[in-house]
Amino acid sequence: MAADPSSFKEKKVITIGIVSELTGLSERQIRYYEERKLVFPERTPGGSRRYSFVDVEQLVEIANKIEDGVQTYEIRQEMIKEKKKHKDEAHKKMIQGQLNARFGVRKY
Repeated sequence: MAADPSSFKEKKVITIGIVSELTGLSERQIRYYEERKLVFPERTPGGSRRYSFVDVEQLVEIANKIEDGVQTYEIRQEMIKEKKKHKDEAHKKMIQGQLNARFGVRKY
């Protein structure tokens, strides 16, 4: 049985130095984006930051937006809005599933 192909993208295993090389951002820029709550690395017991491939992709998007003149505050607000949208969509799907189960609706 093969592993979920998206699961490796979410594992926080990449060091800040490698992220810097992959993105072209300085380590200071990456830490700044963390301070501004735009990216959320995990910490090892020794305190080192670990990032995922999803984080790397997000950092590239953030850097591109900043290069286009978008402020970090605006980026954060957009992220919050997008997260709420996904949460609302998941909630609607759950409710629809419950209604379908209750009334015996099946999709083929």
